[in-house]
Amino acid sequence: MKKVVLITGASTGMGKETALLLANSGYTVYGAARRTALMQDLIPVGVQVLSMDVTNDEQMVAGINTIIAKEGRLDILINNAGFGSYGAIEDVPMADARYQLEVNVIGALRLIQLVLPHMRSQGGGKIVNISSIGGKVATPFGGWYHASKFALEALSDSLRNEVRPFNIAVIVIEPGGVESEWGDIAFKSLLKVSGNGAYKAMVERFAKAFEKTMHKNAAPAVIAQLIKKALAAKKPKTRYHGGYMAGPILAARKLLGDRMIDKAIASQLK
Repeated sequence: MKKVVLITGASTGMGKETALLLANSGYTVYGAARRTALMQDLIPVGVQVLSMDVTNDEQMVAGINTIIAKEGRLDILINNAGFGSYGAIEDVPMADARYQLEVNVIGALRLIQLVLPHMRSQGGGKIVNISSIGGKVATPFGGWYHASKFALEALSDSLRNEVRPFNIAVIVIEPGGVESEWGDIAFKSLLKVSGNGAYKAMVERFAKAFEKTMHKNAAPAVIAQLIKKALAAKKPKTRYHGGYMAGPILAARKLLGDRMIDKAIASQLK
């Protein structure tokens, strides 16, 4: 029996690559996103497209109901939808901060609430939450984005221990630098919100440091393969990481104290 997968944020980047890879690997894949026009090229390989905004409860409920009605089960949920809205904490409008958390955290956990009864009744399943190395290390100007990923990490840890008795695995993926539209969105947000105020000089240094690494980012397929590896494992690890600088940064976080991490970040902004 083919495993049935729902992946959010499947219109671009890691989400789209993962939908394509899993569809070509024998999974029954449902790709969900707001911009369904960007997923039409996935249809020929068997991906079934769903229109879903993860801030819209009715659309999330309808999406899960559609999958259960058609397939009778849902084996894997991949919470990939997310974005980074950058700017100094002082400058970011609270409406923007709330929206960041709504997309990156609340939407993911609401979908988990919706799928768990089905996974429990069918005897198991896997939930994959796409976090970030930014869920372990926080940089200037990404405060609300980092808050969302730190929260997703913590919620995943709690969830993992709650659902283990039901044979449901919770897996966290922590990408480093990956080619996507994420960087452009974060960069434009940073300049708009904090590019002309009290933080202007620091923002300019941050932007230069950010631009220097863009060409080093890994292809989205690297993370897609990582997700496939996690799904294929009989006893998956709780966390997997990949992409530019993911390993070194996570290792540094384990070994170094806060002051040393601060110094390392500051050295990149000179």
